Amino acid sequence: MNLFDPDRLIALAILFLTSMPIHEWAHAWTAYQLGDDTAALRGRLTINPLAHLDPIGTLSLVFFGFGWGKPVQVSPYRLRGNMRTSWALVSAAGPFSNLVLAMLGAIPFRMGWLSLYPGSTSTISLPDILIEFVLINLSLMIFNLIPIPPLDGSRILAWLLPPAWASVMDQMERFGGAGLMLILYLLSRFGILSLILNPIMNFMIRALLAY
Repeated sequence: MNLFDPDRLIALAILFLTSMPIHEWAHAWTAYQLGDDTAALRGRLTINPLAHLDPIGTLSLVFFGFGWGKPVQVSPYRLRGNMRTSWALVSAAGPFSNLVLAMLGAIPFRMGWLSLYPGSTSTISLPDILIEFVLINLSLMIFNLIPIPPLDGSRILAWLLPPAWASVMDQMERFGGAGLMLILYLLSRFGILSLILNPIMNFMIRALLAY
């Protein structure tokens, strides 16, 4: 892997400067709107990338192509309304922000302003950058919707589950990133992860970019 490949550097810059901070800001903003100012008091109600960088997640992203931002702290019992419903909304806000960004990036292609196939070129072009932008945000959305704690999808699933099962999901969050990495490794090792995620990713790409 070439750490200084131009396409790779552009992808990392997009992730650090837009997709990741907006994803985390969306969590903080939604929690604040629902009555919990925990994240706001910790300086997370901002799109400044430095406020959302996780050191280990950043290094993992740079060297291994997989990383994460600093989790937004939420006090679910301070949220207004039904706690499970409100927490699910806060969790869904991050992936939804990535979907919105992907849709915005796809507009020039859907409107015919840019071509998906601009022809061979030795330099990075605007279509290349926008396609990378769309793919990054779709990947972040789909990855974070995996219903494995502590990913956002686990809290959305907990909202749909009976209370006893939802409590089990809460307890699984104690394993944090280490447990997530182990589960993802096993799913990837046996090809289950790609079997599930690739069709979803391909469908979203076709829906947005009309492949």
